[in-house]
Amino acid sequence: MEAMNYQTASSVATARLGADDKFLAGGQSLLGAIKLGLAAPSGLVDVRHLPELQGIIIVGGGALRIGAATTHATVAASADVQRAIPALADLAGRIGDRQVRNAGTLGGSLANNDPAACYPAATLALGATVHTQRRTIAADDFFQGLFTTALEEGELITAVSFPVPKAAAWQKFKQPASRFSLVGVFVARFDTGVRVAITGAGPGVFRCAELETALDRDWSPAAARAVKVGADGLNTDLHGTAEYRAALIPELAARAVASV
Repeated sequence: MEAMNYQTASSVATARLGADDKFLAGGQSLLGAIKLGLAAPSGLVDVRHLPELQGIIIVGGGALRIGAATTHATVAASADVQRAIPALADLAGRIGDRQVRNAGTLGGSLANNDPAACYPAATLALGATVHTQRRTIAADDFFQGLFTTALEEGELITAVSFPVPKAAAWQKFKQPASRFSLVGVFVARFDTGVRVAITGAGPGVFRCAELETALDRDWSPAAARAVKVGADGLNTDLHGTAEYRAALIPELAARAVASV
């Protein structure tokens, strides 16, 4: 590893990036990338301990607002999350291992946007709003492809607001060594309809319109299993073919619906 500058931000307002600097939250993705030579920032600005980025609250309109530097373990253990969106607590409790859950953060996961990460699926399926120090971004606009988001240079996620659904569930078929999703499916049912988001199967998180339509008509495991998902555009690697992932998607959606 090359030597680099390190500084701890004192507030969101004063958190500024120099040329080629990166924000450091949990570091579970960024530090690994640096060690592998996949990222080479000139400096790190540590924001993980900022009080402004911590905390979980229920806000008006039936939404759950979670600070960007809140760890996965904190989300999983939160009584507010378990009551309002138990599927989100379940998802957080199954990310990585105990070390990752105690260090990794919500904002760090979303900013990195790994194509097999768990949080993007929940954020997209729940139609969440990503807050930064500059603006708010709808989940449908936030995720833009492989490790790519709508964040601009120097923009920092401060919190995420999750609407509380009528029902939601998460199913993850994980790669046992990395614990990332070969396929992960998050389903959420609202008065306005059903949203289904898939991670691990393609180059980035995406919604599955076929499952959304089927489950909006009939919220049942049988309706999910009857959907045929095409393999075009899905990943093929040493862990599974695109066809295998396509077959997993409706099965995991069915299991998710059955678990609610």
